[in-house]
Amino acid sequence: MPSAELGLRNNEFKDNDIRALTVSGRTVPQTWENAVKKLWLGKRIARTLTEYDSSEDPYSRATTMMMIVTHPLEEPRIHRAIPDGLRGLYKYTKEVIGGVHDYKVRSGGWSYSYSDRLHNWPGIDGQEQVQKLVNGELTYLPPVNQINYIVQALAKVWYTRRAQAITWNPQRDPGIEDPPCLQRIWCEIVESGGGYLLDMNTHWRSRDALKGAFMNMYALTTLQGMMAEEISRISGKRVEVGRYVDITDNFHIYGSYMRKGEIQGFIRSLKMRSFEGRTFRSDDQIVIDSFAEEEIELQQEIETRHKFLQEDGNK
Repeated sequence: MPSAELGLRNNEFKDNDIRALTVSGRTVPQTWENAVKKLWLGKRIARTLTEYDSSEDPYSRATTMMMIVTHPLEEPRIHRAIPDGLRGLYKYTKEVIGGVHDYKVRSGGWSYSYSDRLHNWPGIDGQEQVQKLVNGELTYLPPVNQINYIVQALAKVWYTRRAQAITWNPQRDPGIEDPPCLQRIWCEIVESGGGYLLDMNTHWRSRDALKGAFMNMYALTTLQGMMAEEISRISGKRVEVGRYVDITDNFHIYGSYMRKGEIQGFIRSLKMRSFEGRTFRSDDQIVIDSFAEEEIELQQEIETRHKFLQEDGNK
């Protein structure tokens, strides 16, 4: 709830305390813009240090942020200010919902992947730790496909409040250099207009507001749409996508973005270009072409790795 609704004034917060802010919008790009603007332009925003600051950087700006998207799949879906371009957005989404790079957790130096933790908890890295703990008494702890659990649970009992998934592995994550930011997904179905809506909440430990949050939101709302379709198929009920709520404990703008003028340039762009000029629709040809090109490259990567594993196994 916004501080104004609580009867709080800016001067009632302790000096440099991390405030809790709320923004909303119809679409993912609109809501994300509103969150970045509120963090950058807001008064009495906390200044904090991060593990990624250099001595020449000013303090980061940080808040606890709740973003409410009322129509997550409504177009335009894509913001142009994405750091890795359209192909990078597609690849990231496939990593989260399709697990195309889960193998890198074992062989490519990754600490974790969201897909592995959500579909295979406690994940490849967690399995290895468990095997060490049991000293060979068990081969491995049976993995849990938490996304499948959510889908099956809601298809069976649409009003259950137990449909959630977690990523954190307390045996592993406190000691790694880059622990998961996404902590939990919670879903519930509500009745609406003779049908049903799948609402989703996501909870994040820490978030790069400018360069990370939008891609996260795009991928998770894509997953929300896929889950609604699967629940509909299994249950026979018409389940559509409801609102998406995104909660971040530490939603921040790094000091380096201020020093380099990146956040200032982003804010200026909001005034210089229309919303249509700042976004893409999913059916824009440039989006279709970029996604198709990245899909081809990902498939080639998978085929190359499969061939390598076959050849290595035959040695």
